[in-house]
Amino acid sequence: MSNGYEEARAQRNVLEKLGEKIPGYRGFQDRELRRDVDRLQREHLSSELGRLKGVLRDRARSYTDAGKIGALTGFDRLDRQLDGLSQAVRFADYGATGLFDAVKIGEAELERVYQFDLALLDDIEVFEAMAATVPAPGSEDPAPVLDRLQQAVRALDAEWKKRETVISNIVQTGSAGQGA
Repeated sequence: MSNGYEEARAQRNVLEKLGEKIPGYRGFQDRELRRDVDRLQREHLSSELGRLKGVLRDRARSYTDAGKIGALTGFDRLDRQLDGLSQAVRFADYGATGLFDAVKIGEAELERVYQFDLALLDDIEVFEAMAATVPAPGSEDPAPVLDRLQQAVRALDAEWKKRETVISNIVQTGSAGQGA
């Protein structure tokens, strides 16, 4: 994920490159670029969750069309869980908390944060494969698969909260280190 920052940095225009020559401007510019890359990463993660939500809604619709209304409760719970996780990812506001201040975070800490993003993308791929196993209406009861999917979303949510904890620890450690 750190490649996203380097790629974005390489694509800056001439005016931005000229700004690097102004003392102090480069650090500000790099923090802003990191915030932008972070926002794009979170939006991508959120849109992937939204796409999966759409896939599952289509499957739920097939149950509705087949008159299997009893199965919809599991789909509805899953939809709400995915929506909550997607919103938590998309609207996390930690970019403004000082995470990207130059003094407070180094490359190693950023790498840890980016590893969470990569792991979440991998977990989303696993979730997608699990979602593909939801049986078609009339073949078998979808409840066991939907229960496993709900557990998987809870696990994804727990991982996202771990990421927030890492960020919070980085900011607190950085703040404590500045006072010394």
